[in-house]
Amino acid sequence: MSMIDYTIDEHVAVVTMKNGENRFNPDFLTAFIDTLDILEKDTEATTLVVTSAHEKIFSNGIDLEWLIPVVQQEKMQDAKDFFYLLNKLFRRTVFSPMITIGALSGHAFAGGAIWSCGFDFRFMRSDRGFFCFPEVDLGIPFLPGMLALLKKTIPMYKLEEMHHTGSRLTAEQCLEHHMITKACHIDTLMDDVIAYAKTINKKRAVITEMKSRLYKNIAHCLDVEDIPYIESEKFNIG
Repeated sequence: MSMIDYTIDEHVAVVTMKNGENRFNPDFLTAFIDTLDILEKDTEATTLVVTSAHEKIFSNGIDLEWLIPVVQQEKMQDAKDFFYLLNKLFRRTVFSPMITIGALSGHAFAGGAIWSCGFDFRFMRSDRGFFCFPEVDLGIPFLPGMLALLKKTIPMYKLEEMHHTGSRLTAEQCLEHHMITKACHIDTLMDDVIAYAKTINKKRAVITEMKSRLYKNIAHCLDVEDIPYIESEKFNIG
């Protein structure tokens, strides 16, 4: 079964992640980036919606079951290559030639929550699911590109609280702090998202240029060549 499926509804591309908790490892990241390649090259979609098939999880972020053994075995180049690939997904999301909408159909934790900040708009399930950055408890500090995505979407006063405490937010709390466009019950989430997506149909070339100017600072953070990341002894990974 494919990790990533997509359908086209008029000018809207709907991508559904179907890999369990949709954790980030090289296979998942490659599959998603390959899907973006197809949508950008082989379709004329101008709006992109991303959601999850899991009954309660949008994405739980980095696959620590994959990453921890890599770090413990001191395969640091493999670890860095993974984070370069993760940065590539972040960059492709932020600078997509399509307007992007995250349909958060459940928990968005850690890297999954960070990634969702890269979308242009977010809708979040209101009856179940939290938005959270537990990295402070996991012992994993954020990369520069991750912080740039968070600052794009979350007011600094709230980001400081979430960053330092690992607090969990509901959809209603995310809406209160203007982190999402709308909180929706799961029964209406996709209908609301698709209806909104169909109101936006902008030329790709214009969107590409506007994003390149608006998010120039994010591009700089995501393009760093050296990733000063995790050392198991320093950050208690694993």
